[in-house]
Amino acid sequence: MTDTTRRTTGKSDDGFSLLELMVVVVILSILALVIVPRVIDRPDQARAARAQSDIAAIVSAVKLYRLDNFRYPSTEQGLAALVSKPVTSPVPENWSKYMDRLPVDPWGKPYQYLAPGVHGEFDVFTYGADGAAGGSGADADIGSWATQ
Repeated sequence: MTDTTRRTTGKSDDGFSLLELMVVVVILSILALVIVPRVIDRPDQARAARAQSDIAAIVSAVKLYRLDNFRYPSTEQGLAALVSKPVTSPVPENWSKYMDRLPVDPWGKPYQYLAPGVHGEFDVFTYGADGAAGGSGADADIGSWATQ
């Protein structure tokens, strides 16, 4: 079989050389070094976005509570006042169920509530991944003051 016959039939016994394989591995490694850090950070961003969404829903429910009852739930009554009628003072007269259930933050802890709040008339917030006040990155506090 001559060299011209091999080219026309498309059959070749040649494979990839070790050098060609190493070049492909190096290119894939460089791509992995660029892409992986961006992908690893996504779960923390998704948790923060979910916390902001939950907080916005809770804030809406608290505002509806105020429309019906002319005041926000007290800090003692807490967010539980949105799912079951409070029995502690001040007992709301026009209470209705404002949420089916209270969500927990993406780290499995309950959302916090203060009335009056530090940042506004009331604050709804989570302490982030570490469960402690302050922090940065995934440990940063996320609160309603950014959405009110």
